[in-house]
Amino acid sequence: MAGRNPIVDKVGGFRLIVLLLVSAAAGTLFGAAPGEFRASCVKVDITPETSQWLLGYGPRQSEGVHDRLYHRIVAMDDGKMQFFLVSSDLAAISPAFYEQFCRELEQETGIESRQVWWTLTHTHSAPEVGSPGIVKIMLPNRYLHEPNPEYSEWVKSRLIEGVREARSKLEPARLAVTTGYSTANINRRAIDVDGSASLGMNPDGPVDRQIGLIRLDRPDGSPLGLIAVYAMHGTVLGSENLLISGDAQGIVAEYVEEKLGAPMLYVNGAAGNIAPIYSTRPNFKRGHITQFNVLLGDRILQASASLRSGTSKVALWTGETVIESPRKAGFGWVEELDHYLRVTDTGVSLVRVPVRFLKINRDLVIWSAPLELFCEIAINVRNHSPFPYTFFAGYTNGFLGYLPTRQAFSEGGYEPGHVTPFTEQVEDDFTQGVSTYIQGMPR
Repeated sequence: MAGRNPIVDKVGGFRLIVLLLVSAAAGTLFGAAPGEFRASCVKVDITPETSQWLLGYGPRQSEGVHDRLYHRIVAMDDGKMQFFLVSSDLAAISPAFYEQFCRELEQETGIESRQVWWTLTHTHSAPEVGSPGIVKIMLPNRYLHEPNPEYSEWVKSRLIEGVREARSKLEPARLAVTTGYSTANINRRAIDVDGSASLGMNPDGPVDRQIGLIRLDRPDGSPLGLIAVYAMHGTVLGSENLLISGDAQGIVAEYVEEKLGAPMLYVNGAAGNIAPIYSTRPNFKRGHITQFNVLLGDRILQASASLRSGTSKVALWTGETVIESPRKAGFGWVEELDHYLRVTDTGVSLVRVPVRFLKINRDLVIWSAPLELFCEIAINVRNHSPFPYTFFAGYTNGFLGYLPTRQAFSEGGYEPGHVTPFTEQVEDDFTQGVSTYIQGMPR
């Protein structure tokens, strides 16, 4: 069992609850000393064989498959603890569905929830999975049909199988990290002459074009797997497309895998206000889908090729904080997510956002949240981080809506107006909470 050391503090006028999670084998708050490092990377097909309701736009049913969907799973073991990172070609899941998966995984394998991050690529051309969660409050007209629990259960069982397989295939490995750059994305909040925002394209708007890259190799230098972190909505294909697809994320992953000879996890970043440069197109041709292999896939391969041999001395450290920020007036809630909401003694309703952290050695921190985060916030956290590499994984362990900037609330538009449970205070609360936590992490 993990050691849990709760620290309660007041940060920026809100309640910050910190849980530092370490392996009991380490025997200390500061995690394991570097030891023998093992890793693996596997792919598990989750493409449905029958028509499914697709998630991401209005309700529509699939009429076929363009490219296959996968769970891609990286397992890492530093000799003291094991950690599993999952990237799935899906749009969104409720935190309740993630929790259900974790309960079943622990019952069957003993692997605890703190050891597993389930990230989604956010393709809008994949089936619905699990209950809609908070999205039904935001966009109720999208859920007037009956869900398909059979596919959801199959996706969950396939993931448990995949984690088992990844753990069984652990082998000696080396790890290296770097960054790259790609212009495959663009800010999607178009600003009009009156200063108001709407969904569109904004070439002058903030955008995060960094690629975060983690490469896993065998001792002989042959590739085991690649993790690429890049912020971009999975919306090259629009609502007219009825073919199941991983969108640009899945297409690029398959392209890189063919060139590399090993699986690649696409981990979506702070994509709340970032679109692909071709967006919401009716079909693959008009979406120029294969051009993303050049714009992004080749940039990932170039960054990977620039890496020298990694290190076999790897120490993993995990932690979690819960950041609370006021709920928007009149915004409803769903019973299955009651523990993500707290009402103070004075009647203030606070949304509770779990944020997780993975530190690898002294130079890399990956942090994650069940959010569509605006890119400026992740960039700000990265720029103030004491660690040389700081990557953000969005759409992780569920979905609690968009988290826009204070400026975005003043501009209005889709994200702050319709699909966030938060108020304009949330940028300050969230940035301060995450940065405070990272500053306090052991180095």
